[in-house]
Amino acid sequence: MNVRRSIQWALLLLAWSLAMSAHAWIRSPATPFAELPPGTAHPEGLTVDADGNLYVADFDVSKAAGPGNVIVLDHTGKLLRKLDVAASSPLLLGLAFQPRTGALLVLDFGAGNVLKVDPQTGAAKVFASIGPPPAHGINALTFDPDGNVYVSDSFAATIWKLDAVTGAPTSWIFDPVTLGTSGVPPFGANGLAFNNAHDALFVANTGNDTIVRIPVDASFNPDAPKVFVNSINGADGLIIDRDDNLWVAANQADEIVVVDPSGKAIAKLGDFDGLDPRGMARGLLFPASLVFSNGFVYVTNLALDLKAAVNALAVDSAWCAAVTRFNVARIRAQIPPVR
Repeated sequence: MNVRRSIQWALLLLAWSLAMSAHAWIRSPATPFAELPPGTAHPEGLTVDADGNLYVADFDVSKAAGPGNVIVLDHTGKLLRKLDVAASSPLLLGLAFQPRTGALLVLDFGAGNVLKVDPQTGAAKVFASIGPPPAHGINALTFDPDGNVYVSDSFAATIWKLDAVTGAPTSWIFDPVTLGTSGVPPFGANGLAFNNAHDALFVANTGNDTIVRIPVDASFNPDAPKVFVNSINGADGLIIDRDDNLWVAANQADEIVVVDPSGKAIAKLGDFDGLDPRGMARGLLFPASLVFSNGFVYVTNLALDLKAAVNALAVDSAWCAAVTRFNVARIRAQIPPVR
């Protein structure tokens, strides 16, 4: 009887294992794409130009003073140049090319300025001034079709709208409930993007682990924001594909979470696979920003030790503290079927 019961238990466990594996995510691996050059660290912001070159902004918390750096890589990962962004702090975050004008705008988190940066030389001038921490925390940016700029302010629970030509800032929407946070990491409004119809702006709230949806009318006036979906652990950078799926960097889960327009998770991509012998992350480690290009999703590995940065111990703090070389990873821009 005991033998028979043991066999029955073994068969039940096998059936359970098969059932679980039948509904597992197929995690496309994140592979190293390019290593940051010496003198730069903690890649955060990420964008791509018309030629497929990647621009990476570093958030180098190890430096006491600027300038901050933007690293330019070609489509193979070859270093083209390292820009010293004139008169900037070392804490650079989001960056993107403005539609119509083609200007490269870079958010200087440390100084609270939106900079217009020469992509060849690093020469810069202030396009807009919003304010430095702790009152403000300018983090990510996106655009409407007219080139007006929308900037997330992680500490002021605000999305700012900057005039496309003058850069004059106005508070487009303020909502401490959906765009503010008291969570960890201590950043509220973060990555943001319009859907394809431009009738909604989606905003990642990092500390709340949420994505917020802000309805937008034909004149780009906002309606009341509401939580669109919960439980993306450390929702950070956010991009939207042609099918209106949201690809979100979960910086505390070391993965990319893809949700469809209804909020249903349809993919979880990448993972952390430890450090290589040179001290560089394999896979994803505190992924921050992401961008589509050449059939891939490129992702910055911020590798920020929250214990050292904001005195908040995280499960990957020790791994981040051990990183000595910083990199950009990539994942194929495909949504695998759920097995």
